Amino acid sequence: QVQLEESGGGLVHATDIHKLSCKGFGSATNVLSIGWYRQTPGSERELVASVEDTGEIIYADYAKGRFALAREKGDLTVVLIMGRPEPWDTAVYYCMVRTTSATYWGQGIQVTVVS
Repeated sequence: QVQLEESGGGLVHATDIHKLSCKGFGSATNVLSIGWYRQTPGSERELVASVEDTGEIIYADYAKGRFALAREKGDLTVVLIMGRPEPWDTAVYYCMVRTTSATYWGQGIQVTVVS
């Protein structure tokens, strides 16, 4: 069982460099992927960025060149650096850990970007 604790939500100015942190607690074996998703009202949850068990980092097209994902090796901790956020990045951001047996989600944190 894994519990995910997210932090860093709130009001963000478009000129800021903002960080979202996710720390996982508990035991997780065979982790396939860990990363961040986001969701806006009326839309499906979508990938922001994730790091796979191969070490590959996958970014959504809108995140490429603006956001950066980093994971502490061997730990269920992942950080999303939001560089040049835009108002349309406003969403609830969710941390996710996927193993061979289950997918775990954080509760989600609101990020509101203002220009």
